[in-house]
Amino acid sequence: MTSGPIRILVVDDHPVVRRGIRSCLQRQPGLVVVGEAADGKEALELIPAVQPDVVLTDLDMPRMDGLALTEAVRRQFPDVKVLILSMHANTEYILRILQSGARGYVSKEADPQELLQAIQAVYRGESFFSADVARLALQQMVLSEGAASAVPELTPRERQVLIGIAEGLSNKQIAERLGVGIRTVETHRQHIMEKLGIHTVAGLTRYAVAKGLVSAQHLPPQNHTATTS
Repeated sequence: MTSGPIRILVVDDHPVVRRGIRSCLQRQPGLVVVGEAADGKEALELIPAVQPDVVLTDLDMPRMDGLALTEAVRRQFPDVKVLILSMHANTEYILRILQSGARGYVSKEADPQELLQAIQAVYRGESFFSADVARLALQQMVLSEGAASAVPELTPRERQVLIGIAEGLSNKQIAERLGVGIRTVETHRQHIMEKLGIHTVAGLTRYAVAKGLVSAQHLPPQNHTATTS
C-alpha cells in the first residue's frame, strides 16, 4: 500500500460515467484518480504507468470486460485490488465476480459514502459488498449448500452394484462378483433407482460416468453409446 492518498484507476466504457465517478471521488479526502480507461485492455496497459492501488471497474465493456480484467489483474498485478462498480446484481454475476477474484462489488446506485467505504475496505485488503449484493450472495450460498445436501448418498454396496450395471453386467453376474444373492442385487438396484430418480440403464450409466465411478472408455459398446446420447 502507498503512504499517500489511495490511487484509483476508473474503468468504464462510457466517458460520461467516468467523468461522473472521477468528480465524485475527487471530492472525497484521501482519494486521487490517477487514470481512466474505456475497457479492460486499456486498463492493463495503464496500470504500470499510473500504479493504482485500486481499480474501480464496470462489468460490461468491449474488448475486455470487468471480469476478464479482474482475473488478469490478479495474475499480473497481485498487489492491485479490484472493486466492481456495476448495475448487475443477480446471483449469476455475483458468483462470477467472487470467482474472478474481485475484492468487492458496489452498485452504481450506491451513495458516495458507501463507495468511499468500499474503496477504503478493499485497499486495506478486506472485502466489501453492497447490502443487496451480500444478501443475494448469501441466498445463493444457502441454495447451493441445500442442493448439495439434497444429493442422495449411495452406500458402498450400492455403488458396487451401480458400477456393475454401468459395465453391462447382469444381476446374476453382479451377484457372483459381490458374493451375494441375486435378490439382494435386485433390491440394491431398486434402491439405487429410487434414490437417484433414474430408472433406465442408460441413465444409471451416465450417472456413474459423471461421478467418476467408471470410465466411458471401458464400457461395453451399448452402454458407451448410451452415455453420449
